[in-house]
Amino acid sequence: MTGVELIAAISAVSTQGVTPQAVTPQTITQDPPQAGAPGFAELMQTGLANLEAKVDTADDLVRAFALGEDVPIHEVTIALEEARLSVELALQVRNRMVEAYRDIMNTQL
Repeated sequence: MTGVELIAAISAVSTQGVTPQAVTPQTITQDPPQAGAPGFAELMQTGLANLEAKVDTADDLVRAFALGEDVPIHEVTIALEEARLSVELALQVRNRMVEAYRDIMNTQL
């Protein structure tokens, strides 16, 4: 799952108007996780690996262009923009996660 797909999934959940439900043992056991479905930690690791790959690619292209190698400027520009957007996406995901954590921590029981 790419970072864009991850943000789309998060925003879709947040805009669907989900109604809160009481958590009971029955609701927890009704929908077990699918065996082939990746977990949250795996999704985050994959997203961060993709982010790092895009930043490294942009860095390599900029370095090659600065050294005078035969690298088209449009490829450098596209790689830099993809890296910038990926970093911005990662920051938005982090901000949403921190906000959700704070909401949970401030919930009165």
